[in-house]
Amino acid sequence: MSPTLIAGNDVRHLLLDLQQMKVFSANPLIIREARGVYLTDVDGKRYIDGVSGIYVVNIGHGNEHVIEAIRKQQERVSFVAPLHAVSDTTVRFAKKLTEITPAGLDTVKLVSGGSEATESALKFARQYHRQSGSPAKYKVIANYLGYHGGTMGAMSASGLGGPRKAVFGPFLTGFVHIPPPSCFPGPFDLAGSSCAHPGAAMLEYTIRHEGPESVAAFILEPISNTGGIVVPPPEYFQGVREVCSRYGVLLVYDEIITGMGRTGNWFAAQTFGVTPDILCVGKGLASGYAPLAAMIVRDELHYSAFWGEESQNISFAHGHTFGGNPIATAAGLAVIEVIEKEDLIPKGVSVGRHIRKRLREEIGALGILGEVRGRGALSCVEFVENMDTGKPFADERRFGKQVEKRLIQHGLILRCDPHWIGLAPPLTMTVEQADEMLEVFVKAVAEELREGK
Repeated sequence: MSPTLIAGNDVRHLLLDLQQMKVFSANPLIIREARGVYLTDVDGKRYIDGVSGIYVVNIGHGNEHVIEAIRKQQERVSFVAPLHAVSDTTVRFAKKLTEITPAGLDTVKLVSGGSEATESALKFARQYHRQSGSPAKYKVIANYLGYHGGTMGAMSASGLGGPRKAVFGPFLTGFVHIPPPSCFPGPFDLAGSSCAHPGAAMLEYTIRHEGPESVAAFILEPISNTGGIVVPPPEYFQGVREVCSRYGVLLVYDEIITGMGRTGNWFAAQTFGVTPDILCVGKGLASGYAPLAAMIVRDELHYSAFWGEESQNISFAHGHTFGGNPIATAAGLAVIEVIEKEDLIPKGVSVGRHIRKRLREEIGALGILGEVRGRGALSCVEFVENMDTGKPFADERRFGKQVEKRLIQHGLILRCDPHWIGLAPPLTMTVEQADEMLEVFVKAVAEELREGK
């Protein structure tokens, strides 16, 4: 019996993320090893990892420096209970992390994944206001199409429709949603940079009509993945920053995807030049070598509301067993060292720019280019059926998802939606490897356009 058949039979014991397991189990993709930007399955077939796992493996697979750091930490201590102590490695990592974050974001809460980080931010915001003299501030405003994680609080903040969210309702109270700052396709047929102003204005309108005394936080993804790699105009961030400051609302950036070099700086907050009150980072923080995420807050929030004597009982009332795990923080520290030593962020910017240029030219030549979006090493191409009118493919056509099936056959893994496809390769990808990836991509798109129904 071949390894594939053995694995295919055994995979039925799993529940994988967002997979219809009956379909997946019939022909499972099971990876045996990975190096650099390539994956190899149990049958020896090679795939290009064009989305860094899922916006995670920013430094590429199989990095020996990180693997060695994990091995050495494992030999020293693999677990320290956060209720009682902290490892020396975790302390060094937290300090290093504050050296690359925007100025003022110097207090770190370490957790294991992105959902835990955003959940921490929501709870921190509510407790902060309660302990700062504004106990009625509990509501959280978020954007439609935003995704903030799979835990109940994070899912309540997420502005999704459809089965990815609806099957878990009813959701927590106190969450309000507003239209996202999307120009293509915008919710109100807005075009160009003018869409920045309604975004901030809608936030202010919502705060005023919900009651400023009741609104605790506004959470946003600087670049929204689920919405289709939506890149707001830069002035949008300044606008929402000013609104939040005016009404005493904490501004929270969900940088689970955009952090750790993905947008051309360590964080999108630096890319867009506007600092939030709370920044959440995950995925690329340990580049997939260990589960690691963080909530990072402005020092004054911590010291003004949570820093006190034991008798005051005002510490942040939130924790996770594996938060700040020494193995994970050893990996995170080594990842930062790799990015710095190999100067990976500007390399990612250069390759990302090359990818978007080719997408505009070659998908445009096929006559189905709606828009190419992105920043740094994060890119997206949106498809339309008619470039002259901007008419999208019919929803039931599921064009992008049909392309995805062909991509897998041709050995390329990307983030595919019915109307758009995202490309976010490791920052280590070379121009030559990007060209190899794009040859496969354009071929699959052309095949689906020609042969699909």
